[in-house]
Amino acid sequence: MPALIPDFQPISPLAPPALAPAACLPLVTRALEEVIAWRNGEACTVAGFLKDVRHLAGQLPERPFVINLWTDRYRFLVGFAAALIRGQTSLLTSDRSPHRLAEIAADHEGAYVLDEAEEAAASVLPTLCWPAPGSTPAAMASCAVPMIPAWHPAAIVFTSGSTGRPVGNAKPFAALWQCSRAAAKRFGFDGPLTASLVGTVPGQHMYGFETTILLPLHANCATFAGTAFFPRDVSLALSTVPAPRYLVTTPFQMDKFLAVKEGLAPLAGVISATAPLPAGLAEAAERAWQAPVLEIFGATEVGSIASRRTLDGDVWQAYPGVELQDLGDERVLVEVPYLPSGVELSDRTELLGGGCFRLIGRRTDIVKRAGRRASLAGLSAILRQIEGVRDGLFVAPPELETNPATRLLAFVVAAATDLPAIERELRRRVEPAFLPRQLTLVSALPRNELGKIPRDQLLRLVQSNPAAEA
Repeated sequence: MPALIPDFQPISPLAPPALAPAACLPLVTRALEEVIAWRNGEACTVAGFLKDVRHLAGQLPERPFVINLWTDRYRFLVGFAAALIRGQTSLLTSDRSPHRLAEIAADHEGAYVLDEAEEAAASVLPTLCWPAPGSTPAAMASCAVPMIPAWHPAAIVFTSGSTGRPVGNAKPFAALWQCSRAAAKRFGFDGPLTASLVGTVPGQHMYGFETTILLPLHANCATFAGTAFFPRDVSLALSTVPAPRYLVTTPFQMDKFLAVKEGLAPLAGVISATAPLPAGLAEAAERAWQAPVLEIFGATEVGSIASRRTLDGDVWQAYPGVELQDLGDERVLVEVPYLPSGVELSDRTELLGGGCFRLIGRRTDIVKRAGRRASLAGLSAILRQIEGVRDGLFVAPPELETNPATRLLAFVVAAATDLPAIERELRRRVEPAFLPRQLTLVSALPRNELGKIPRDQLLRLVQSNPAAEA
């Protein structure tokens, strides 16, 4: 059985701006008897979690990288922690396709997979399943809290691919640790009651990772271990965990929940991220669920950096320790504690002082026509608000800026009989310069589980559209 080497670093540590290079931080900062997860109706305590972590750590191979595909959030958390105390780096991707796993493996030599079934990824990479219960050596059965090197690259998180090929972003353990503590303070998870978190977002996504995986390590909350994506599953999951309950979700899924009018157990709050949340949707959710709807703003490159209650307005409040630097021309550099360098936001941003800011829109989202400019996201939102539209999207063809004859494309999910009325209403709401030649009717938009459309899927959609050639 391989030895546990807490300070083993398979890749170079990230340069520390504040903590000493040899500094260590506790894996978990909660009492042993506290609940860290709810699994199959039973409470998983911190003490039991630490034993599971050490048991699994003894089964892990001597490799530098692990792709953690476990969908069970408790197992995912155990796998992440076991990799940490073995000095390994977790590669987080929610794309389980053999093609994507092969791409990651090519960039990270020595990677292996944690998955529910060996067959799932065995054809691409060595795969380890959840180990069978067995005796744990006394040296590994301790409930002592492992100390993790602060600058160890704990995870490499990949962007969603909505703007191109997914890009990996390394996260030192100290940055994840600090973000969890800041979020716990902001959302009130540092009080005496243990909050139950039911997430609809994969733990492999940065937002789901920070909220449903990392928060229980450092805040007084417990994650629901099972999979909850469809409205009925979410309703059942919430009914199996104790109050106060928080739903961690996305605008895309929130809209689906409200549409089917699925009854939910009483909520203390709803947390949303991954896309802008329309005020109308937030208002409908608060009215239906009698709970505040809170938004998180962040990016894979920096993690979560700010939050707001949607109905309180469009101003965001940065987390403690997050620094915002005005670069001019609505450009802002974000500096996050324990990340080696600042990151420029891809959004046009207005700084308001005191850690507050307002988002104006993504730089790549703005289109200019006939001396006017508009946001693709804004146009898409207008389209989706029209009666009869189930989903809709405006897209700028690649040649829009160079060919004056080119028009925007618009795709709509609706009944064919409603199309004439939708087109009339769109002409009433949108300036002529930004109207498409025609609406393209599709059965569904190729959204992933977060409601985003990967770049390759978007390109296929554009290439298959007859209006693109007009």
